[in-house]
Amino acid sequence: MKNKLKSQLQTEVDASYLYKTLGKHTEDQNLAGIYFKMSEIEEGHAQKVLERILPDNPGVIIPGPSARAKLQVKLAGILGFGFIQSGLLNTEKNIADSVIKAKATRGEKITGSEYNHVKILDNLSQSKNGASGGLIAKLEGRHKSVGGNALRAAVLGANDGLVSNLSLIMGVAGATIGNKGIIIAGFAGLLAGAISMALGEWLSVQSSRELYLRQIQTEMDELENSPEEEALELSLIYQSKGIEKSKAEEMSREVLKNKDTALDTLVREELGIDINELGGSAWEAAFTSFILFTLGAIIPLLPFLFISGGPSVLVSLSVSAAGLFIIGSAITLYTGRGILFSGIRQVIFGLLAAAVTFGIGKLIGISIAG
Repeated sequence: MKNKLKSQLQTEVDASYLYKTLGKHTEDQNLAGIYFKMSEIEEGHAQKVLERILPDNPGVIIPGPSARAKLQVKLAGILGFGFIQSGLLNTEKNIADSVIKAKATRGEKITGSEYNHVKILDNLSQSKNGASGGLIAKLEGRHKSVGGNALRAAVLGANDGLVSNLSLIMGVAGATIGNKGIIIAGFAGLLAGAISMALGEWLSVQSSRELYLRQIQTEMDELENSPEEEALELSLIYQSKGIEKSKAEEMSREVLKNKDTALDTLVREELGIDINELGGSAWEAAFTSFILFTLGAIIPLLPFLFISGGPSVLVSLSVSAAGLFIIGSAITLYTGRGILFSGIRQVIFGLLAAAVTFGIGKLIGISIAG
């Protein structure tokens, strides 16, 4: 219980630190004020957790931000501060789930307010490109369109490359003797997997872009042929966000006065599409996927280029285990789980897959030899 409370204390401190960071890097003062207020609330939560700890541990004080939180801020300077928002959303969900479990254990009533922070963050993330004044979050930092999803894709792409090629290499190593066949299979698996991943990513992004373009064209036609219906639909959308009917109707009429901005607003509000992005570049996504898969797949293959025989298998497993642990640790940046737990879990799953394919390879090798 003591360790759990200390972990909760650190989580609250980190959340406060990250909210404050978002507030400092948000140009819109209204939105910055929301982030600063959320930071204050998390500070209050941390103080309450500390009060529960002190009776049994008088020397405990409020800690500073963790290394993980500081790393998130550094990465946000590269990936864009939307990355922090994505991580915070997962953190708030974990906190809410923990609060609900604790209330259920104590027999306390669950009100639904436990997810208030999740709802606020979710609304902010959805409204950051919206038309409503004062809610346009212009976050500083390069590559603003790259956030938590980009890091998640990067980590999982490298993981796919490492685990799939490690499994392939161990399967061949179990079936054959000598490095030549292993190296050929390893490079073949690397190239085949990387090309397949890149093609799949290109098709996914390009298909999304084409779908968006078709939806935008449909919206253009409706705006031209049925402006009254579009005004009504837009008014209803505003009303669903809690805006009074008269105000919503006034806003929709104002938007439709200017056809240059009307389409952008309609597409964003009705379809949830940002005309300026349309899902990103298909070629960029494909290239990134190819590189990340390759980086992961080369790890288990490298030892066989320099070492022969049984030691090469052991070294390959060792460096792959290290790579899997790093990937598992990186995943904690947006899951909020412990580094040791996630890292060791990743190692276990990856090595189990390699053990299975090695065993199958051994059986096939014996069968062919026999």
